[in-house]
Amino acid sequence: MFARVTNYKMKPGSRAAATEIMNSLRGDIMALPGMTRFINVMNDDGNGYVIALSTEEAMAPETANKVNQLWGAFGDHLEGPPERGSFHVIADWTP
Repeated sequence: MFARVTNYKMKPGSRAAATEIMNSLRGDIMALPGMTRFINVMNDDGNGYVIALSTEEAMAPETANKVNQLWGAFGDHLEGPPERGSFHVIADWTP
């Protein structure tokens, strides 16, 4: 299992609009190759993280393009480009 962790910052007052966009893109997000879990967290100040668990270690160029297009839908609400990292999942616990 692999995790793609993306740090982002939304502009002030854009949380509701960004949440609405995210919800409208749910099918596209969950259809990304290898996607098994999608978690999005955000503080009141607009700082947030997306944690996407995937069965695929490397993101294919086509998938990277789709991800860029998805983030593009938030362009009016982002303070800057998101910062991405990829990691091996060493624990994924549930009670």
